[in-house]
Amino acid sequence: MQSELLRESQSRSPREDSLESSQERLRPQRSRTDCPILLSPRLVLRAPHEDDIDALAHLANNANIATMVSRMPHPYTVADAADFVRRTKTGAIGKCVYAITKADNGAFLGCCGIEPHPDGKTAELGYWLGEPYWNKGYATEAAQALTDMAFRTRDIDQIDARCRVMNVASRRVIQKCGFQFQGSGMVGSLALGGMMSVEWYRLDRKTWMSLRSWGGLR
Repeated sequence: MQSELLRESQSRSPREDSLESSQERLRPQRSRTDCPILLSPRLVLRAPHEDDIDALAHLANNANIATMVSRMPHPYTVADAADFVRRTKTGAIGKCVYAITKADNGAFLGCCGIEPHPDGKTAELGYWLGEPYWNKGYATEAAQALTDMAFRTRDIDQIDARCRVMNVASRRVIQKCGFQFQGSGMVGSLALGGMMSVEWYRLDRKTWMSLRSWGGLR
């Protein structure tokens, strides 16, 4: 669930949200023109904004999440969430960081993103979901939407993803998206205050195209 772009890292009720404010939430920011809003059957992936801060802080302040990603602090405060949103706006974390939200009510579920490597031909996928939304297929749906966008709009050859060795659920998401195991290694963890073992997976363009044509990605 960890990646480089996620590593530094409602007050309103639904009835108080007008149609105009809902449309505003779905409007792409000018600085993110190369990161379009993504729609899937149940989700909307769009830029994080200030209305997400409370929900972000609430969901991210969870050791079960922080210990599975590389650089999410724990405890995770409202100030951390506000700083995360601010830095996504300035591009300090990466150009394509998304809030994962439900299509039917706009509820904030977590974050995902895609970040290019310096080699220009590789990108890295990252994601996390709040614990109440685990085991519902949302992570797979978001990861597939993001992977499809990356291969269709960018001149890259492959996408990498990593998960903690003990994170069975994240490994399952990565594998369901067609990624193949490449190796293992160690990365630093803010929440653990040390190193943790991770597995490295990769999906190349040719495999992605084959899976798409065979209907192998659901």
